[in-house]
Amino acid sequence: MRYAMIMAGGAGTRLWPMSRRDRPKQLIPLIDGRSLLSLAVERLEGVVEPKRRLLCTSEAHRALIHEVLPGFTDEQILGEPMGRDTVNAIGFTAVVLAKQDPDAVFAVLTADHIIEPQNEFRRKVCLGFELVEQDPTRFVTFSIMATHPSTAYGYVERGAAIPGFQAAYIAKRFVEKPDAKTAQQYVDAGTFGWNGGMFVFAAKQFLEALQWFKPASYEGVSRIGEAWGTPRQQAVLEEVYPKLPKISVDYAVMERAAQDERITVCTVAMGVWWMDVGSWPSFGETLTEDQHGNRTNARTTHLDSRRVLAVSDDPNHTITTVGCTDLVIVHTKDTTLVCPLSQTQRVKELAQEVDESLR
Repeated sequence: MRYAMIMAGGAGTRLWPMSRRDRPKQLIPLIDGRSLLSLAVERLEGVVEPKRRLLCTSEAHRALIHEVLPGFTDEQILGEPMGRDTVNAIGFTAVVLAKQDPDAVFAVLTADHIIEPQNEFRRKVCLGFELVEQDPTRFVTFSIMATHPSTAYGYVERGAAIPGFQAAYIAKRFVEKPDAKTAQQYVDAGTFGWNGGMFVFAAKQFLEALQWFKPASYEGVSRIGEAWGTPRQQAVLEEVYPKLPKISVDYAVMERAAQDERITVCTVAMGVWWMDVGSWPSFGETLTEDQHGNRTNARTTHLDSRRVLAVSDDPNHTITTVGCTDLVIVHTKDTTLVCPLSQTQRVKELAQEVDESLR
């Protein structure tokens, strides 16, 4: 059977002060009054039935998720006691699914992306399912057409085409966040795409690979799986999960799987407009700019200002500027951020320095 798991455990500190510990970016109405998580769930229409959709998120956000997504049951929310990066979120999901359905095939998706058009996304995820259903030893990733030489994304190189599957290829190699010169070479080559951070796995085969490549994680999630559905479920989860080694699936499994003859790592070329809404500049790209390059979701008045991003969660609040250039302004009920566009990567650092009550 087909399942989908949306990873929604990120803290979103690069979007502070709007994104907070108790209400992270994926749960706030950032995009036209909709949350990124709501958009991620909506993308699954026509791909996976509602009852076979899961969320892997912080246990602390369970109540808030029920408010944002009332259709999700407690059984569909896999609550992490604490974040331990993507390989453990995927392993946790795989062991729960494998216990209830030995033939489970699941897509791993994210809660912080904007992807358009929807029909292309759905078509290519279904293609990913078909690849794994034909051969469970295939691990499928999705490559997004690289429109510019970004150094913020990982890249996947397409190898030989897979017969019988249009736009599906053997994944030749993965490269994490290259420098600008190398990224330009990849774009020019035309055989590289951005690694979209989305996958399709057969649950049993993923667990087998986890045992090969990251045995400590495998042993931990196996203990969780043994207790799942019993009165010991929560106690074992809370004991084991925080001790799992914190590492991404890219480093722990995918890079090594691509060099292992027991696994065929594939990539499906997804022709979509894709954006990781992980910082204020990337959020700004979701907004329409005026003739001076200013972008806003708020009431604003600018006088001789250029390339200002102004954001507010209060529709009655007006942001005004005079002679400002390349600036980010974010207003919330208790905090205002003012930051040069060139320094937005330090917002995450700033979020750790403010008073505890503002984090």
